Amino acid sequence: MAESARFGFGENWKAYIASLDEDRILAAERSLKDILGKKALAGRTFADIGCGSGLFSLAALRLGAARVAAFDYDKNSVAAAMAVKARFAAGAENWTIERGSILDEEYAACLGKFDCVYSWGVLHHTGAMWRAVDIASRMVKPGGIFFIALYNDQGLISAFWKAVKIIYNRLPVPVRPVYAAVFFVRFWLIPSLKDLLHGRFFSTLRSYRGRRGMSAWHDVVDWVGGFPFEVASVKAVADFCAERGFSPVTVRSVRGHGCNEFVFKAGPPPLPQA
Repeated sequence: MAESARFGFGENWKAYIASLDEDRILAAERSLKDILGKKALAGRTFADIGCGSGLFSLAALRLGAARVAAFDYDKNSVAAAMAVKARFAAGAENWTIERGSILDEEYAACLGKFDCVYSWGVLHHTGAMWRAVDIASRMVKPGGIFFIALYNDQGLISAFWKAVKIIYNRLPVPVRPVYAAVFFVRFWLIPSLKDLLHGRFFSTLRSYRGRRGMSAWHDVVDWVGGFPFEVASVKAVADFCAERGFSPVTVRSVRGHGCNEFVFKAGPPPLPQA
C-alpha cells in the first residue's frame, strides 16, 4: 500500500504523548490488571505489537514484566514510544523499542516467544489482518497469553466507516482536523448535553482518560482516519485462534463500532513423537 494512503498513526501518537501523565499511566495499568489479573505480568515476558505511544509497554513494565519488547511499523510511533521511555523509564534496560512489522515473519521469529503477546487495535490496520494475527500468535509461548483487540464487523456500517477513513486520508492535511472535529461532535455532543442537563460539566468526556489512559480527541482522529481498516466478528476471531490451538479466557464484545477484546491462552507444547 502506498504510504500516502496510510493514516499517520505515529503523528497522532506524538501529539497524544504531550498529554501523557501519571493518571493516564495508572489507567493503562488498571486496564491490564482488570483483564489479565493483578499479577499476571510479574516476572513474565511481554511483546507489544504496534506499540504506538509505548504507554502499554510502560504499563507492563511497571506491573513487573521481566522483559518488554515493543515494536511498530510507523517510525513516528517508534519515536513517540522512545520519548515516553526517556521520560518515564529512562534506565529500563529490559524494555526495547524497535521499528518492525508484524507482517515480517523473519523479524517476528527473531524476537522469540513471549509469555504475553499484546496487540490492541493494531492488527486490523496492517492491510493483512488475518496474516498479522497468525504471525502474532506464533510469538506466544506454550501456555502463554495472546491479548488482541480487533474492530467489530458491522457489515454495511463498517463499509461506511471505511469510506469515511478513505476520504480523511485523501483530504489536504490542513482540512483533516476539521473533518475529524465533525465526528468528534457527532460522538460527544449528546453525552455532553446530557451531562450539562444533569449539572455535570462534561463529566463523561472528562472521564474518558480513565479508559485505558486514552484521549477522546486523539481516539476520534484515529477512528476517523485509521486506514488500512479491516473488521472481524467475534466468532471469526475465536474460530481462527482455536484452529491454532488457543482457547478463550476472556472475550469482551461491543455491540456497535469499536474493538472486541480477546484474551486467549495457548495450548501446551506438542508431545514428542515416538
